[in-house]
Amino acid sequence: MTEYVVLVGAAIVAGVLNAIAGGGSFISLPALLFYGVAPITANATSAASLLPGYVGSLFGFRRDVAPPPALGVKGVALIALVGGVSCALLLLASGDQAFSAVVPWLMLFATVVFAFSPQIKRLSRGRHWPLPLVVGALFATCVYGGYFNGGAGIVIIALLGLLGDVPLLASVATKSLFSVVMGGVSVATYAAFGLIHWPLALLMAVGAAAGGVLGARLSYRLPSWLHRSGIVVIGGLVTVVMFNQ
Repeated sequence: MTEYVVLVGAAIVAGVLNAIAGGGSFISLPALLFYGVAPITANATSAASLLPGYVGSLFGFRRDVAPPPALGVKGVALIALVGGVSCALLLLASGDQAFSAVVPWLMLFATVVFAFSPQIKRLSRGRHWPLPLVVGALFATCVYGGYFNGGAGIVIIALLGLLGDVPLLASVATKSLFSVVMGGVSVATYAAFGLIHWPLALLMAVGAAAGGVLGARLSYRLPSWLHRSGIVVIGGLVTVVMFNQ
């Protein structure tokens, strides 16, 4: 029973983090791995459990979703859809051994992205990149984000800023739309191949959904530096543990 309580608690925290800017997989994936779930199944189960959190955060941000005019809602959905399918196929092509080997490096990369997120956002401010270049970068980020997710939210928010002067809150809300479409497609693919541990996924989904709604509300009040610092500390600690497994 204690282990289940820990998993639900991890899902709540993950849902809150994903709603604010991302990083939920820093919590949910290691929790499932430490619980004893096989790596590929843990990643698929983590994705399934966090999906309701993305839906919850998108609901909380529904009034603020405003994709850049160059993309629009249909453009966002299409990029996320193709990226979600691609990442699911990539995970299916990987074995547990290969995924276990790459996870610590993905954690390290995502932690560095979070640590330098202010600089990443600053580079995108006031700059305008060609639409094809940004679309390609968004697609690559969606593939990475569906495969692992850590740090993808920060990059998506920065890339959206390169298509025009988009308010930060609108970019965060649009990032939630990316996450819902991308996550929904990848989870459907994982489910079709029987990769999801459904009892644990459904248990954690309840916590993630609650965390998503809570995180959307907290994003209006929580200082960004506090969220970033917490993620960097958690990510750093988990990365060290992963490298020593």
